Amino acid sequence: MKYVAALAAAAAVALSVVSVAWAGSTNSLLPVFTPDPAAWLKLLREDPQDPQPTQQQDTTVSLYEQTTNAKLLQRQGCRAADEGRSGVAILDFGKPAYNGRHYGTILFSGRFAANWKITSALLAYARGYAQCAASPTASITLARGTSNYHPAVPSAYLAGRAWARETHKLGLLVAADGLSAHVSSAAADDAEPAWDPAFRATYDFFRGYASLGAGETLYDYGSLDGGIGAIWTARQAYDVSGGMRDTQVLPEIYSPAMAAEWAQLAAVAQHRLHGQVRFAGVLTQVAPGCGCSLKPAAAHRVLQRALANYGADATPVPAGGSNMGEY
Repeated sequence: MKYVAALAAAAAVALSVVSVAWAGSTNSLLPVFTPDPAAWLKLLREDPQDPQPTQQQDTTVSLYEQTTNAKLLQRQGCRAADEGRSGVAILDFGKPAYNGRHYGTILFSGRFAANWKITSALLAYARGYAQCAASPTASITLARGTSNYHPAVPSAYLAGRAWARETHKLGLLVAADGLSAHVSSAAADDAEPAWDPAFRATYDFFRGYASLGAGETLYDYGSLDGGIGAIWTARQAYDVSGGMRDTQVLPEIYSPAMAAEWAQLAAVAQHRLHGQVRFAGVLTQVAPGCGCSLKPAAAHRVLQRALANYGADATPVPAGGSNMGEY
């Protein structure tokens, strides 16, 4: 039995999650559940969907962005602060693109946004968060998000380096505005094996990002598409989730099967590659009326249990994470 989270285009871009169906695909964004229905039902009984509200204070809201409008992004930041969010929040601006003059992305509205425009939008979010923060200790790591979905760029390496440069620039702007107590800058990439089976563009983007050496974290918030060996090797999957410089991972944990895939990678990294998958929490996708995903607390428990089952329970998973939603 296989679970399908179908993605449909907002305008011309087939990326934004809009519906859920049951089907027989093995694509990563169409995650495969455990092959044994009885085992799946047992896991649900042991780790039911949480009865508490969809969001928790230690779970941020990450967003698929259709615009770089500063006023809208400022309202998003203010709302995150009003709700007491703390942790890593990813603003996904779509796939990498180039317009002949500037590197940037294709937004979920289908429009091109230059990197400098995205930076301005992120700064507006940071200002909104800081202005509305009720506590002096409230803080968020703001990650400029993209994906490895068919990048329309002349060089994925240069796109990654430009992404790092703008990530660092945002940090400087946040500091200049006196917002550093509340907001820090990071980057993120929804790295999906099915979107880049050869691992070329993905590796080049991450390599380009690391080449700047500025130190801001690059979070992978993708999936493993059937687990190591199904598309990417263990080394390739590990590279983007802790093996390469400044990388960490917020793994998609929508089901126990997805948790098992990440736990297997963690075990291989620990015992064969002599490294560690660097988890930063979990990524879920809970939305009203959509059974798309385990809820955050259940996803965290299921991942920890899977790590123990694979002998990788020494790999830490910080509490909390982020939920892909929309305001």
